[in-house]
Amino acid sequence: MAPSWPQVLSRRASTCLLIALLGTALVIGPASHADPASDSDLIVPLPVVTPTASNWTPKFPFPYNQTRGSVTDADITAEREMCQWFNAQYEILERQIDRVQFNRITPDGPGVINGAGSDWDYSVGDIQHQVDIVTANIDQSVSFLAPRAQALTQTKNDFGDNYFPLYQGESFYHVWQYLAAVNDGIKSHQPDWFTGPAVQRDKRWGSKIIHSDVCK
Repeated sequence: MAPSWPQVLSRRASTCLLIALLGTALVIGPASHADPASDSDLIVPLPVVTPTASNWTPKFPFPYNQTRGSVTDADITAEREMCQWFNAQYEILERQIDRVQFNRITPDGPGVINGAGSDWDYSVGDIQHQVDIVTANIDQSVSFLAPRAQALTQTKNDFGDNYFPLYQGESFYHVWQYLAAVNDGIKSHQPDWFTGPAVQRDKRWGSKIIHSDVCK
């Protein structure tokens, strides 16, 4: 006997539900929870970056196509080499800074516990060792960036303000400046809230470099 219309609708609904569930399973897939790297795995000395020849070329999106004539060969070389450092070490260096900033204010670190200790006290646990590694890595990066960032051409506009004719030149310049400020703050045992703004400004300019794709 042929199935009734309600039975047909019920079967179709069941089939649609099964397809939907299968589709959801295919889209979502198994949950993946990657554990964050341990302190000892993350906080390690970084190798010295040695610039090499590459086929990288600068970008000139509007309005930088209007300032292209002010860009020198030295500008291009400086940004090419800073991009090599950025691609190789910027992300891991930021993760190391974040971890040190976090570790020194957690209950297991030198955070305030029953009125004792503070985030500028590096004598608790392994904080001093971590600080030594991370500040050495920042020192190395700042030393690499300094001559290149300082070599970038700066020109005054009609209002007397400085600007960089090279696309993302300003971003690299500020990454160098704020990394140096972060390092000075950590070395001086300035509390996390004091160094935090410099960390965030460094990330802001680094994010501009990432989203611009200038280093690709």
